[in-house]
Amino acid sequence: MDRITAQRNWGLHVAFGVTIALVAVITVLGWSPWSNRWPAFAMLAVLAVAYAAFGWRGYDVPRAAAGFVPLLVLAALVLPAIVPSTALVQCILFPVAWTQIQSTRTAVGVSVAIGVAAGIGLQIASGPSALVSTILIEGVSVAGACALGLWITRIAQLSDERRRLLDELRSTQDSLAEANRRAGVTSERERLAREIHDTVAQNLAGIVMLTERARGDLAADRVDHLDERLTVLEESARAALEESRTLVAASAAGVAADSLGAALHRLGERFTRETGIPVTVDAPDCALDRDTQVVLLRVGQEALANVRSHAHAASVQVALHVAADQVGLRITDDGVGFDTSVPTAGHGLRGVRERLALAGGTCTIASNAGRGTVVEVSLPTGAEPRLQAVTEPVTEVTR
Repeated sequence: MDRITAQRNWGLHVAFGVTIALVAVITVLGWSPWSNRWPAFAMLAVLAVAYAAFGWRGYDVPRAAAGFVPLLVLAALVLPAIVPSTALVQCILFPVAWTQIQSTRTAVGVSVAIGVAAGIGLQIASGPSALVSTILIEGVSVAGACALGLWITRIAQLSDERRRLLDELRSTQDSLAEANRRAGVTSERERLAREIHDTVAQNLAGIVMLTERARGDLAADRVDHLDERLTVLEESARAALEESRTLVAASAAGVAADSLGAALHRLGERFTRETGIPVTVDAPDCALDRDTQVVLLRVGQEALANVRSHAHAASVQVALHVAADQVGLRITDDGVGFDTSVPTAGHGLRGVRERLALAGGTCTIASNAGRGTVVEVSLPTGAEPRLQAVTEPVTEVTR
């Protein structure tokens, strides 16, 4: 039961009790053609006991209403027949009948029955001389009760419809909130996956490669190279640890302390020490917002990771270009290249494209077998991140 219905029912309970008490006083003090008024008191007692026992449930339970409504018609007949002024009881009989009966037609019929019963009771008490006034009074009473009942019924229907719409709105809001929560969780997982792939995973891949080279040097008795290998291994492990701590702290790695240009130079130097492939970095210091720096640094890390894993290149060039409204990063290698029209399995370049799409940037990959690869990205300066990630498959290549 909603709050409005509960308040309505309590109001009817109070009104019913007050009316019964008032009618009992009128029964004692009012004029009656009969010498004994006990039938009226008995009717009031039956009505009060029935209401207290089950009649109050009739507002919500149709079976209780079916047992109580006939007593309303009987009271409308008995009370005015004993004491005519107790016809006042109709002021509570009509609203109780209308609120307990679900069908409008049935409620109108019961209202007519109460009016006819009260008219008969008045005729019994007053005689034929009061027929015209009785018909007039009861006609107005029934018409007013039906009009008021129809109006209240319409208000109740509108209230029910409003309550239903509110319930639907709350349900929709809950569903939308749950969908937003799931979208947020999915977006955060995708973001973490990209961050881990572009940072910690790349560092771990470098550590594995360095370990394999160190094992090869040890097997070939090239112990003079082991110290350098171990130094680079330590640096890579420390970098992976720093990246992990940065991810946990929810901040961007590599560009927190200095500029993007310095971070790209460090990235190229470490790549050269890990792989032996010389990297030329042309990245001037420039004022860029933090998000743009992070995106470009991740692109550079992924491009160099692909060079290390697939290109078999002899050299790599990294160039940063900054204009008034956009910034570009170009990574060029002279490796074996690949056919960009053939998709391959992997998450690296797909993660790059998703990251750039979130920032409003673009990525172009040009490569031919035996002629190296060029990865060129462009990003608006100061771009605002978007809410939804782009999850369409990359047509050129993903690796």
